[in-house]
Amino acid sequence: MIKCGPWPVGVCSWSLQRDIPGVVDVMKQLAVDHVHLDIGPACGENHGAYLELVGRQEWTISSTMIGFAQEDYSSLEAIKKTGGIVPDAYWDINKERFLKAIEATAALQVAYLSSHFGFLDMSEPGYAEKIIQLVRLLADAAAASNVVLLMETGQERAEELREFLEAMNHPALAVNFDPANMIMYNMGDPLDGIRVLAPWVRHIHIKDAVKTDQPELLGPEVVWGSGQVNAEQFLTTLNAIGYQGTMAVEREAGQDRLGDIQKAVTLLRVFSQAS
Repeated sequence: MIKCGPWPVGVCSWSLQRDIPGVVDVMKQLAVDHVHLDIGPACGENHGAYLELVGRQEWTISSTMIGFAQEDYSSLEAIKKTGGIVPDAYWDINKERFLKAIEATAALQVAYLSSHFGFLDMSEPGYAEKIIQLVRLLADAAAASNVVLLMETGQERAEELREFLEAMNHPALAVNFDPANMIMYNMGDPLDGIRVLAPWVRHIHIKDAVKTDQPELLGPEVVWGSGQVNAEQFLTTLNAIGYQGTMAVEREAGQDRLGDIQKAVTLLRVFSQAS
């Protein structure tokens, strides 16, 4: 097992753009045994075969993840309209998909299921009430299956997410903290954000980014350690807040994802040796 300080290092399966045997091969190359697993294939017709194949692997699933087909990340405006469980036109199909993801996560005996829920704009009462009702429905279903839902950070400021979580006060809601997302969406300093959300953070994405000079677009993702997250200070801050979970390397861009992920794993290992 590769560790960064006290934390197991893993990889996000979807970043590898491979099937399960391919993910296994890459994990062996990286010498990591923790994975943040895309559970989407378990929500379709061949769910049984997927779960059986996953269940045979000798790895630790730190969390599962579910995404949605309608999501459009081409601009901030596009993802605000299409992100997560927010769009009314897709709620029925997305609810069914989310509930199946909870069921599959529980079947694999995994504690966490992460997702982008969509923009938490609480300034408009009608919209806010809708989000609260939808998230509560899913969180109640997760709690019944002993699964905790991890809300991905970035699409709102850390203080806004904290206020939402405090208002919900739900045992099946916590946070997957992605420091790069806060920069990509221009939603504040991830070092401040991790301190604000510390009581809810159960899982970490290792991803880096730089701010954009085009306000209508998301900032570009870059290789871990080369952006504005301030990688070493971020890890030091995790130590300070007493984080105890897994860190999963995510790479959603670039021409050499595997090479970039390997660089991140190496840097995490170096930090582990130095700490």
